[in-house]
Amino acid sequence: MDRRRLQHILDEASSKRLLVVGDLMLDEFVWGNVGRISPEAPVPVVEVQRESSYPGGAANVARNLREFTTSVTMLGMVGTDESGAKLTRLLKEEGISTEGLFTDPQAPTIVKTRIIAQRQQVVRVDRENGGVAGSSRADILQKARELVAASDAVLIEDYGKGFLDQPFVDALLEAARAQGTLVTCDPNPKNPLEWPGISTIKPNRSEAFAAAGIPLTAPVHPVENDKALLQVGEILLKRWNAGALLVTLSEQGMMLFRRDHPPYHTPTRAREIFDVSGAGDTSISLYTLGIAAGATPEEAAELANHAAGIVVGKLGTATCSRGELEQSFLENAGT
Repeated sequence: MDRRRLQHILDEASSKRLLVVGDLMLDEFVWGNVGRISPEAPVPVVEVQRESSYPGGAANVARNLREFTTSVTMLGMVGTDESGAKLTRLLKEEGISTEGLFTDPQAPTIVKTRIIAQRQQVVRVDRENGGVAGSSRADILQKARELVAASDAVLIEDYGKGFLDQPFVDALLEAARAQGTLVTCDPNPKNPLEWPGISTIKPNRSEAFAAAGIPLTAPVHPVENDKALLQVGEILLKRWNAGALLVTLSEQGMMLFRRDHPPYHTPTRAREIFDVSGAGDTSISLYTLGIAAGATPEEAAELANHAAGIVVGKLGTATCSRGELEQSFLENAGT
């Protein structure tokens, strides 16, 4: 993709209205140094230097989109607790609409706390109690239909924490079909849902094999000769009747599958890998935004791949900017 085409797509993306649906969480980071081992147990003592918090889970998808467009709305659930209030505030500070945020006093906000020392994650502490009260479902679905009607694209991010179930997904897809709205999804193997007729679905390699019911095999180089992966792509396209299947392959990049088209492989653009957390969020965000802006599926896959290569070179729940994306394409021109 040349520079003029890239800029055209990103210019078009800036006016698109995106709705993100899925499991919300608060990502906390405790940054410090390790200078000694605890006398109480054989574990490092982290001397805390600073702390930071970011919208996580599906909210991280919204953050990634917000770098490229001004209209991003979040549909999800938080608890009526301090963490929920903090997450809501952080979303608002980043210019993300919280019109679709619901609260549930019986489901505390999911919080993931990572302890980072010398640029390495020492431990992660999860606090979660997923699920949505049945009494809230009707209100959420009504709001979902309203927001789908006002959006150019819907991105469903499933972290398997209980917000998404089959009746809700079916209703979302039905509402989108009625409006002719693009829908993409990042699925979760712990929550095996069906996605009939979805525009694009983006599992990683192990998730794709699990969904297809095929034993996971070792990656093959070159990836175009990976017969098991090619079989998985064919199975999942038929099963979900999806317009496209984008499988992320870690250090092998990504493979795009479409009916009546040869598989399209884009090799990784990552130069250094410090933290892979959130790379999937970035991938589906840029792919969805690209398609909404008029990019071909292959062009959108390139956008996703370049963006993912940028965020894995950062620590924490990271995003990439338009300038970083343009620079990545410039540096990799001709490759």
